Amino acid sequence: MLPATHYALAQSVPPNTWMSVIVIVVLLVAGLVGWLIAAVLGFARASAFGPSTRWFALSALCMLIYHLHLVAFGLLGRVESDMEKLLSFGAFFNLFVVIGSVCAIIGFLRLTNPRP
Repeated sequence: MLPATHYALAQSVPPNTWMSVIVIVVLLVAGLVGWLIAAVLGFARASAFGPSTRWFALSALCMLIYHLHLVAFGLLGRVESDMEKLLSFGAFFNLFVVIGSVCAIIGFLRLTNPRP
């Protein structure tokens, strides 16, 4: 039997919102798997294709950390009652999106100068 708080939470969510939750979870898992594959392939091929590939792999790694943060944020949100602490945890990891974009930009810039 669920505690009374779970019933209150379930009643406050409209029934059509559950489909949105399922879509969000599926897309989050797909993003995790996709960025994991991109990071592994990038680092594996970096020695053959030069430094630009390493930058793309770092970008993929940053996005993987960001997706892992979303999972941790969701799990922590269920047990943490201090909203300010939770939001500061969430805001910090948006930095990985910025770092990932910088790594991708550097990778593209290095891609225009091919190795001799």
